Amino acid sequence: MLVSQILKTKPVGGVITISPEATVADAAALLSEKRIGALVVSADGKKAAGIISERDIVRELGRSGGACLDQKVADLMTAKLVSCTGGDLNTEVLQRMTEGRFRHMPVIEDGEVIAIITLGDVVKARLQELNAEKDALEGMIMGY
Repeated sequence: MLVSQILKTKPVGGVITISPEATVADAAALLSEKRIGALVVSADGKKAAGIISERDIVRELGRSGGACLDQKVADLMTAKLVSCTGGDLNTEVLQRMTEGRFRHMPVIEDGEVIAIITLGDVVKARLQELNAEKDALEGMIMGY
C-alpha cells in the first residue's frame, strides 16, 4: 500500500507545526493540547527544518531537568529529518521507522510537508493488506 492511500484514511486537518524559535515548553503545551506525539518544526509552516517529539522532550528533561523547557525548539529538535512521499510503499516506511527507532514521519511533496504518518498508521495499513491476502488465499483454497 502506498503512503498516499494511508493518508486517505486519516482525518484532514493540516500539519501542526511549531517555530524553531518557540520554547520547548511551548512545544510540550501544543503536543498536550492537540493530543499528538510530534510536531514538525518549520519557520514558515510549509518547509520542515526538523521534528520534535514527546520522547525528545522527556529524554532532555531526564538529562537536564526542567531548565530545558526554556530552550528553543531548534536546540532540541531532530534536524536530520527522515521523511517519505506519497509514492513510497508502507513496507519501506515501516522499515525506515523501525531501523531509525521513531514513530512519526513527515510526508513531503514538492519540498513541503503535507502530512505526518505514524507507526500506528503504517502498521494498521500493513495489517489490512495481510488480512486481504489471507482472505484471498482462503478463497482460492475453498474454491471461491
